[in-house]
Amino acid sequence: MINRASGILLHLTSLPSVFGIGDMGPRAYRFADFLSESGQQIWQILPLTPADPVFGSPYFGISAFAGNPLVISPELLVEEGLLLPQDLASRPPFSDDRVDFKAVRTYKESLFNLAHERFRTCGKTVEFDRFCRKNAFWLDDFSLFSALKTHFKGASWANWPQDIRDRDARSLTSAQREHGDLVERDKFLQYIFAKQWRALKTYCNQKNIRVFGDIPIYMKYESADVWAHADIFKLDPNKKPLVVSGVPPDYFSSSGQLWGTPVYRWDVLKERKYDWWVERTARNLDWFDMVRIDHFRGLVACWEVPADETTALNGKWVEASAEDLFKQLRKRLACLPIVAEDLGIITADVREVMRTFGFPGMKVLLFAFDESLPTNLHAPHNFERNCVVYPGTHDNNTVRGWYDNEASPQDRRRLLHYMGRNVDASEIHLEMIRLAMMSVANIAVISMQDLLGLGQESRMNHPARAGGNWQWRLQEGRLTPLVSDMLREMTELYGRT
Repeated sequence: MINRASGILLHLTSLPSVFGIGDMGPRAYRFADFLSESGQQIWQILPLTPADPVFGSPYFGISAFAGNPLVISPELLVEEGLLLPQDLASRPPFSDDRVDFKAVRTYKESLFNLAHERFRTCGKTVEFDRFCRKNAFWLDDFSLFSALKTHFKGASWANWPQDIRDRDARSLTSAQREHGDLVERDKFLQYIFAKQWRALKTYCNQKNIRVFGDIPIYMKYESADVWAHADIFKLDPNKKPLVVSGVPPDYFSSSGQLWGTPVYRWDVLKERKYDWWVERTARNLDWFDMVRIDHFRGLVACWEVPADETTALNGKWVEASAEDLFKQLRKRLACLPIVAEDLGIITADVREVMRTFGFPGMKVLLFAFDESLPTNLHAPHNFERNCVVYPGTHDNNTVRGWYDNEASPQDRRRLLHYMGRNVDASEIHLEMIRLAMMSVANIAVISMQDLLGLGQESRMNHPARAGGNWQWRLQEGRLTPLVSDMLREMTELYGRT
């Protein structure tokens, strides 16, 4: 793991862009330049897999292996000759500070159709064929699943004809032929995504910036992976979930969080030597220099809720297979630069797995200043070096939003007392960044919203709330030389360059 560094948390979709959503185009490269000029060594992003088509959540995508086509850059497609400048001339009046996922998807789909037609006209390349062969283990299932979703007008795969639902080999071959154009189009988009992402990551690495990614622990039911690997999930004979995932009551919700995703059959995974998890981890370590596993404790024991429940209250903890899984991953992969998302109810067995494999956990300063401050593990004086500290994460309010709207008067007093001086509310984000930077934590990561001191209107996600999440975007021109100089000065002062 990196020794004493810092970075910024900003998802690709939050980058500035004239196309309604951030992408892998010129502004992503300019952001990498900003990080380098500011002395940062880490760019943390959220999962790159296709986002939930309704709510835009990157944690409920339709594939564990595919990239999100919505972050493909139209400008780079022009450079490649797959779009013409005039193709980009007419576009909807997108907001520059919020993502409208439905509008963006409609607009970009039309561009992708044009690009694919030109690609077919020009002739498929040897490079494209090589990409399809190399990634066939997931790409064939994903592209067919996507085509069938379109053909069946979005109907749940559990309601598809039984031979297709249950993956009869002859029926799948027939469906591949019948929907060949749609299948090829999705393969083309994954090929373009891979090219653009590889180029961007290479650029970051050349500037000594490590890309820090994220692996959601569970898969959405309506995903290519649950359809293609139904045997590793707890499903009934009709391929419907028997139990679903969630967490018991916590900081974010008094009734718990009912995520509703299928949970794993760890006995089956063990028999298969965790092949799906090995491939998934390898895929992410190819994309990223280091990865966070979301809800890490679910690999040790998961909160299983009967599928017919409407809240997470009536669940139970069921043992999983973390230690055995990571032993297999160690055998198969060269290294495991993994960060464990260890927030919430963390028991001794979870800590033991983290210690055994040397995985750093997370510290969130917004959790530190309640009445347990002296012994609170999120308070800087209780940190160990092997951890990643955040003022707040994408799941929290912004620091300013928390201070103005969520912190009690006692929390504010404790924070100010901890800092040893009174601070105006307008500067509270800077002082929280300072606490993170000066701590012994090997890695400090600051969300872009907190770097800019933005309020709760800029929050990225409200856990347990279905709508209105994942939409925040950085507006053009906010990353001024003043911001860069301030960040570099603090980074140098606390030895994180």
